[in-house]
Amino acid sequence: MPTPEELSPLAEDMTAWRRDFHRHPELGFEETRTAGIVADLLKQWGIAVETGIGETGVVGTLTGTCGTGGNRAIGLRADMDALAMPEMTGADYASTTPGKMHACGHDGHTATLLGAARWLAANRDRFGGTVHFIFQPAEESLGGAARMVKEGLFDRFPVDAVYGMHNLPGLPVGTIAVPKGAVLASSDTWEVTFRGAGVHGARPHLGTDAPLAAAQFIAALPMIVAREIDPLQAAVLSVGHMAAGQRRAPNVIPSEVFLCGTARAFTEEVRSHLEARLVEVAHSVATICRVQAEPHYIRRISPTINRAEQAAVAVRAARSAVGEGLTMDDHPPLTPGEDFSEFLLARPGAYVWLGTGAPAHPEGFHHNPHFDFNDAALPHGAAFWCTLVEQELA
Repeated sequence: MPTPEELSPLAEDMTAWRRDFHRHPELGFEETRTAGIVADLLKQWGIAVETGIGETGVVGTLTGTCGTGGNRAIGLRADMDALAMPEMTGADYASTTPGKMHACGHDGHTATLLGAARWLAANRDRFGGTVHFIFQPAEESLGGAARMVKEGLFDRFPVDAVYGMHNLPGLPVGTIAVPKGAVLASSDTWEVTFRGAGVHGARPHLGTDAPLAAAQFIAALPMIVAREIDPLQAAVLSVGHMAAGQRRAPNVIPSEVFLCGTARAFTEEVRSHLEARLVEVAHSVATICRVQAEPHYIRRISPTINRAEQAAVAVRAARSAVGEGLTMDDHPPLTPGEDFSEFLLARPGAYVWLGTGAPAHPEGFHHNPHFDFNDAALPHGAAFWCTLVEQELA
């Protein structure tokens, strides 16, 4: 089976692709340059290419020639988009676009899958069946995966299983960690507007206090998590934004307060409970404070849950590719969200972590201006992909 050492001749090219993508970041549904490079490279290697899937998505299709894979097909996914934030890495390949950077490593994911595609295209006699290389746009909160599925991704490119990979700083370089069940949480947004009767701050009895209702609502949110969710489960309700009144009018109790935040859960049961109770608590607090509440709960990204069968397949591939010492057959779930969950709702599959070691900067974790993907992990990630294909389509 392919190993990082066998993929090492491609390390220089993978690093060059990765740093070029890093230098030219593109936000969700704007990845025209990145998608164009991906499509051109795939075509050079004799891989059939379809573009414009989910607006800027690319799918490459390669069929093995060894004759033992039958009609089985699998999908491998890499995301391509960057984040709207400034870069502070100081790297010579740092973003050339102000206010945009690859702060989550999607540049590394794209380069890793490209490296695997190149090796597999040159070694298609080592597997049968079909592999679809899915280069997804707009993973960062814009719904790129859902868009691809809605536009018929799996109808046009049928798969028996689909797999995703994401870098994880803190895990030793080259480690492949495969969670057994829950990988990442749902990621939903909630909003509440409290409306009262604004009044002079010195005469509060003549109005109704929307800020007081908002304060009581915020104080009640931890109660939902701490006293209504099973301690062996996990949930998050956080306030991310508040807006009320004017700084130059501190003697006015404003008539309206707007709050919004995020909600996270690992199961649909907990997710539904958070939704129902957030709405109920908003209305109850409003009644107590004699104001009106207008709550909205917006479901965005479902929990990412690995299927047991595909997780076992991924562990077997990891052991063959990077060795027992760099394979983890489980990993605790994390509370960020990931729209690869949309693929897993449509097809069975699994999501793995690729260790990239300690970050070069103490703050250099995901979504930080100092984040940078560790290129030393590229051959390990590509070797895992190639081994997975050989074993799944053997």
